[in-house]
Amino acid sequence: MAAMGVVELLGVAASVSLLSGWRLYLCVFATGLAMRTGWVELPQHLAGLAVLANPWVLGIAGIGLIAEFFADKILWLDSIWDAVHTLVRPVGGALLAMAIVDAQDPAWQVISFLLGGGAALLTHGAKAGTRAVVNASPEPFSNVAVSTGEDVATTGLLYLALTNPIAAIIIAVILAIGAVIAIILLRRMLRRLFGGSKAPA
Repeated sequence: MAAMGVVELLGVAASVSLLSGWRLYLCVFATGLAMRTGWVELPQHLAGLAVLANPWVLGIAGIGLIAEFFADKILWLDSIWDAVHTLVRPVGGALLAMAIVDAQDPAWQVISFLLGGGAALLTHGAKAGTRAVVNASPEPFSNVAVSTGEDVATTGLLYLALTNPIAAIIIAVILAIGAVIAIILLRRMLRRLFGGSKAPA
């Protein structure tokens, strides 16, 4: 592969993995459905994702998508759902990255698996932490608004990433930077909350 081809592939793999840290089932289902129906004509280098169009994969992803859609909008149930998926999302993100990168090169498969899992874990951590803070709000509407925003953003960004490799690179960079900033802000907020609550010696 040419150097630019490698960069594009890594950009797509990274962006899809990062988005799977938000909505793994949506990423799997939307990509598989788009490929099966022909709504989105994916480039040849994404042929590895064809497995997502399998009816069994679509069915399981669809069930997970419906369950996550409702669980993610119920106060505190969303945090329980996130906790349960702390392992599932990174593994899913890693597998999606492996499907995108050339299967004929074992070295790139290992690299994509590690980076994909790390990327999904990064956005998952930022999402779970942010939602825990949002849940502290006494009213339920902010939780629903944030969850719906994540649904819309994931769908739109996933479409851009799969159809435009250059956009995928930009999306990956923005999501990674945003997740790191969110985690840093959350850590500072928690330090202030718990640090300020300590009784003086």
